[in-house]
Amino acid sequence: MSAAAEIPGFVPDAENTRLLRDAFGRFATGVTIVTVAGEDGPVAITANSFSSLSLDPPLVLWSPDRKSRRFGHFAHATHYVIHVLAAEQADLCFGVSKDAWKLGEHDLELNAQGVPVIPGALARFDCTREVTHDGGDHVIVVGRVDRCEMRDGTPLVFYAGKTVRIAQD
Repeated sequence: MSAAAEIPGFVPDAENTRLLRDAFGRFATGVTIVTVAGEDGPVAITANSFSSLSLDPPLVLWSPDRKSRRFGHFAHATHYVIHVLAAEQADLCFGVSKDAWKLGEHDLELNAQGVPVIPGALARFDCTREVTHDGGDHVIVVGRVDRCEMRDGTPLVFYAGKTVRIAQD
């Protein structure tokens, strides 16, 4: 049993960030990989901070961590692609989470803005950065969706820090 399950309530502070992270982990999320065109090839980061924001105009948001070594590639990128991963893409997810340049091992197509595109994602959002906002230890990146693709399939889902399988009817 985790420490968070034993504590009925707490006030988040700098001394208990693990508990807060565990509490956040109780919200099941889909998993995305965000890609940009780096100077030395494709750069990628996994993110579960993705959310739709607006239909008109078509906006999405996601939030890279300021402490990430990849932060500079993503917080200021004019164009990026958000890929919603399918369950069968778990290995790719874990590979990218360990290595920002993992996609360089793959022969990827580029979109119209020169951003690497991962084949087989459940959904793909080609974006242009609209605005960024301070988000504490993260930056909230709002992007306009310029183009979108989707397919049917089972999503890759995280719950409590682990991948989970969604039962489909």
